[in-house]
Amino acid sequence: MDKEIQHQCEIHGVNWTGIDDSSYPPLLRELHDPPEVLYYRGVLPDPEKALVAIVGTRKPSPEAANEAYKLGLQFGQANIVLVSGLALGIDALAHRGNLDGGGKTIAVLGSGLANIYPASNRALARRIVNEGGCMVSEYPPMTPPAKWTFPARNRIIAGLARSVIVEEAPAKSGALITADFALELGRDIWVGSQGLSERWGAGTAKLVEDGARTITCAQDIVEDWYGN
Repeated sequence: MDKEIQHQCEIHGVNWTGIDDSSYPPLLRELHDPPEVLYYRGVLPDPEKALVAIVGTRKPSPEAANEAYKLGLQFGQANIVLVSGLALGIDALAHRGNLDGGGKTIAVLGSGLANIYPASNRALARRIVNEGGCMVSEYPPMTPPAKWTFPARNRIIAGLARSVIVEEAPAKSGALITADFALELGRDIWVGSQGLSERWGAGTAKLVEDGARTITCAQDIVEDWYGN
């Protein structure tokens, strides 16, 4: 690793793990282009435990916002770690719900860990780390966000999760990119029950047409994973 990047990590309290290290999340190796290095703050997830991802629009309807938070809360109460992208809207609501339910949520960033984006979620990022969760990125600490970093970030969200929930996504939502990566990896796709008949849920409605299951509570996935 470049000495300047090592210096950035030391200054900003960022750890890293390489693709051949035992601490590297094993499911990420299933990506066709896994990160060679994963930078992180906090505690990396237990490789023996399945994770669930929730992604969706940055401007959700009140109903979808409530469902994202509720699902995050229920997964936290069920001791299931939730992965999302720290974005405004659905991502942040799911993270907060998971934390409020006692979960150790994981935020995957499209920027370096010393350059939290969006800035309005910096307090949430601190809470994630302080409460036993983790922030991860494939980018060195000072890397700024860019248009291309977010689709790349989405493949990591899909790679970490056993199941991916898309909560209210318009037809051209970035959350659908995460769903595409999940399908390529053979992950299960679920869709939130809210907003499917509205314009801002056109992307999620199409996922249902293509065979994705609709989720109404975390127990739906718990039963799918572990049975009754």
